[in-house]
Amino acid sequence: MIDKNSPIPIYYQLEEYIKHQIDNQKWLPGELLPSEREFAEQYHISRMTVRQAINNLAAAGLLYRVKGKGTFIAQPKFEHDLSGLTSFTEDMMQRGLTPSNQLLYIQLHNQPSQIAHKLQLQSEDSYYEIKRIRFADEDPLAFEIIYTPKKLIGELEEKYLQGSFYQYVEQKIGKHIIVGNQTIEGALATKEQANFLQINVGDPVLIMERVSYLDQPIEVPIEFTQTIYRADKYKFHLTLHRDEQTKG
Repeated sequence: MIDKNSPIPIYYQLEEYIKHQIDNQKWLPGELLPSEREFAEQYHISRMTVRQAINNLAAAGLLYRVKGKGTFIAQPKFEHDLSGLTSFTEDMMQRGLTPSNQLLYIQLHNQPSQIAHKLQLQSEDSYYEIKRIRFADEDPLAFEIIYTPKKLIGELEEKYLQGSFYQYVEQKIGKHIIVGNQTIEGALATKEQANFLQINVGDPVLIMERVSYLDQPIEVPIEFTQTIYRADKYKFHLTLHRDEQTKG
């Protein structure tokens, strides 16, 4: 498994071996990984080399450590395809998982703000702020804040926020969402985010911001959403196509 005569660094060879074992379900999520000492003795390599491989895999989210117990195989990350405009609920259901929400907060705002600007509201327009925790099979994956104009959404009742916001917009009030613009960046969890997502303050998170638009005579924003995902459980995927005009 380890070829000391190979130009490939030994720590990388060990990483690939561990990945192969995980991919082929030789080691399953939640299973204890052999210790650094066991790896070092079995393959006659230094513990420092073993530690480097394990650190890299832990940073990538394939392994996780429990103080006093050892290193374990992590659950595979949820992969979200960015090529389509889907809701969290739709995404989880496509995976055969059961999505659910915990509504934390709903409030109507009447004062102008940066949020109102993103929603293209006038000074007299009000908007809702909604905070929810998003679950998949009862596992907290994301902390979500939705801002949506009252003039488009109407009187918003709590019972309609237990499911997909997109489904509510399109099926309950009969409006058509056609496009969304979004950005994603890495950050460290705040105290509030860590509490809701059951992680530690300062753990890595992925923050997605999205503005979605309705199909009307002109595109009108129906929501501005900030979603904070657990970086240890979520990753994003996008297929890119090469523009023929850029080739040269």
